[in-house]
Amino acid sequence: MVILGDGIHNLTDGLAIGAAFSEGISSGLSTTVAVFCHELPHELGDLAMLLQAGLPVKRVLLSNLVSAFLAYLGMAVGTVVSQGASPITPWIFSITAGIFLYVALVDMLPEMLRRSSGGNRKGPVTYFALQNLGYLLGAAIMLCIALFEGQMSFRVDL
Repeated sequence: MVILGDGIHNLTDGLAIGAAFSEGISSGLSTTVAVFCHELPHELGDLAMLLQAGLPVKRVLLSNLVSAFLAYLGMAVGTVVSQGASPITPWIFSITAGIFLYVALVDMLPEMLRRSSGGNRKGPVTYFALQNLGYLLGAAIMLCIALFEGQMSFRVDL
């Protein structure tokens, strides 16, 4: 289930990146940075979970590689579909945003509400403050990307 969920998640990440690049290079790069920022800890968590479940390292790496290729498939599909005559890019962004919210609320929120008893010496106020600081930092980064996306310019010299 972890690998299947990760594959679907990577596919939607690729759809968002492909649709964003069809809008423009600054939109595509800002979306890529945002996806990278949330995907790195997600993939490390999946890797740790699969290793803890007892899967061999080679199998874990191969299964993560296969699910990562779905991001490239999603990017190709998102780019091709967004180039059509009908405005489908907002729908792609809406679907991927909904999936991101679903993942956050179903996977991460229950884990945050359940305090681990092993080695956790922080008080409830500190624990609450650290969790909310993480949420607010992530929201601030996304807000900055959204506000300043139009002012970003990328120059490529060949």
